[in-house]
This record gives sequence, structure tokens and C-alpha cells, in this order.
Amino acid sequence: MNDFARLKYLTSQMHLEAAEDIGCPTLSARKQDSVNVSSAVLPNGGRIKLLKTLLSSVCERDCYYCPFRSERNYRRVSFQPEDFAALYMGMHRAGMVEGVFLSSGLGGSGVQTQDRLLATAEILRRKHKYRGYLHLKIMPGAERDQVEQAMLLADRVSINLETPGEERLRSLAPLKRFRSELLSPLRWIHEIRQEKAPHRAWKGTWPSSTTQFVVGGAGESDLELLALTSKLTAQAGLARAYFSAFSPVPGTPFENHSPTPPAREHRLYQASFLLRDYGFGLEELPFEGQGDLPLDEDPKLAWAIRNLAHQPVEVNTASRRDLLRVPGFGPKGVSIILRARRGGKLTSLSHLTKLGLRPGRAKPFILLNGRAPARQLRLF
Repeated sequence: MNDFARLKYLTSQMHLEAAEDIGCPTLSARKQDSVNVSSAVLPNGGRIKLLKTLLSSVCERDCYYCPFRSERNYRRVSFQPEDFAALYMGMHRAGMVEGVFLSSGLGGSGVQTQDRLLATAEILRRKHKYRGYLHLKIMPGAERDQVEQAMLLADRVSINLETPGEERLRSLAPLKRFRSELLSPLRWIHEIRQEKAPHRAWKGTWPSSTTQFVVGGAGESDLELLALTSKLTAQAGLARAYFSAFSPVPGTPFENHSPTPPAREHRLYQASFLLRDYGFGLEELPFEGQGDLPLDEDPKLAWAIRNLAHQPVEVNTASRRDLLRVPGFGPKGVSIILRARRGGKLTSLSHLTKLGLRPGRAKPFILLNGRAPARQLRLF
């Protein structure tokens, strides 16, 4: 199996995020078709062509849901750090990829696996003088010094918590330890940021940190997931959480379990952004009896119907916090409104449209200079 065939196999097995194939005219058709490349959003909001792959699919852990679990019978492939770095740089110079997300199965201890990931990053940065985007995964069981070394080399680091607590994790990945192997590295990242200057980091700033949850794999509620996400955002500087809807994999103990509806993943993202970017509190989200969000209702719209339908927000005088609670108004749009109203009153929906906003969703919940925008009555 040649290098491109190995990379194709590894990227095709990744179950991290939805990806789309992106070809590159500078490579042959055979090579273009061989590797999955994702259109990914950077921490600064820009988009790049991102290679998401494993250094190795060999894993000694036996997580019940995972395609890489040790007891699953399928072909394993691996790269040596030097070989992967050379292959990636060839793709990068050809214009096929602009950044790399690098993880690995746990072959040997977490310390040994992290050493191989760090060696690969060192070769890219030091030998090949790579200055592009690099997201490094922190392995379960990695040591604090290794976490700091990863932070010196990467633009973003992450470790997957997978579930919101020790008991939930035991039902999903019995050989992993929630606090010592997964939660501690996230806290180390935050402590390193607080205690040490980032002048030795490759671009002079510490990388952002993220985590990921397997949604629905361990019977957890949305409230459990969002409560931990909110806590880590406030106390550990977490940039964001990713939510991956559980999907059964053949050859695993969970192969006959029902998949998690994609709508649940979507609602969790919406709710997490309300907590992180819109000033909402956990208690304001529309959780149902078992602690889950309704699948058929946008959480921000649900809040507005209950709270703003009879007390609309005056666009010309409302605070940033109150404007952010209006459906259809996001952080950028609210900043535009705050700037525009310094120059005069906003009196109609056309004013908002001219500012580049789309106020259709906001209409039932706002006043413009004391008046509710006109709404077309339903005929039926």
C-alpha cells in the first residue's frame, strides 16, 4: 500500500466531522480522488482546505462505539512521522491542502502515541519550515510536558471528552479515565496559558482548545452536555465543543444501537452558541422533562416566543445583550445596528435591510422607533 493509498484509507475511516471532497487541478485525477479534504472554519473565522487524518489506526483501547477499537477486525495502517510529514508537505506545496488536523489511534501508551504526534509536528515546523495551520490531538494519558510541547507547535489543540462524566464514559469507553486522562489535560492547557508567556510558541500566542462529545452514545442528556460545556468555557478557556451524533459502526458492540438523530446534534450546536456568544444562561434554554432540547424547535426562537412576543425589543435603544436575544440578530448584525443608530433612528425594516441584515425572523420581536413592523396576516 503506497503513501496515498494509506492516507486515503485513514481519512475515509475518520468519524470526526462531516467532510467534503475537494480536488486540486495541480494533482493527477488518481491522487485527487485518493484523499478526503474538508472545508473547515478556522478559529479566526476564515476557511481552509483541511486534511483530517490519523497517524495510525492501530489502537489498544476497546471503546464500544469506535471504528478503531482493538477488537474490531479490519485492516490497520500507520505512518512514521518523517513519512507523513513529507507526504503532507508535498500535498501542501501542490495546493491540495492548506492545513492539517492530526490525531491517532492509541498504539502503545498515551505517552508513546503523543511522542509520535509531537515528532511529526516538530518535523513539519522545524525541518520543513511549515507555517500553516496545525491542529494537534492530545492523547488520553499524555503528560503535562507533552501538552505544553503540543501548545508550542500547534494553532489548536484538543482532547475528546466523549461524554459529560466518569459514569457515562464507563458505559462507552471502559478503559478510559474521565478525570485523569481526559479532563486533566484540558485544565493543564488553561493553567499553562495562565502561568507561562507564549513567546516560545510558534507564532507567539497560545493555541485555542476544543473538545468533542459523542452525542447519544452513553444515554446522556443535552443538559449534561451543555452544563459541562458551559463550565469548561468559563473555567478552562474552552474555545468550543463539537458534538458528533452517534452512528453505529459494524463490528462494534454498539452496531445494533439506534443512531442519534442529526437534529439533536444541530440543536446542541445552536444552544452552545447561545451560551457562548449570546449571553444566555443554562437555565434559560428550553429543556424538556428528561433534560433534552426539543428537536422541532430552534432554542433561540423558543425563548423569544416565550419572552419577547408581548415585550418586543426597541432596536434604537436596546442594549447589545437584549439585541442578541432577538431571532435573526447575530453578533455581527448587532454590532452593525449599534454603529448605525449613532447616526440616527432606525425606523423601518428597509433600514435594516440596507445595513445588510435580513430582519424577517426578527419582525415579531422588535420595535422600530416605537412601532412594530408591519406583518402580513395569514389567510388561513
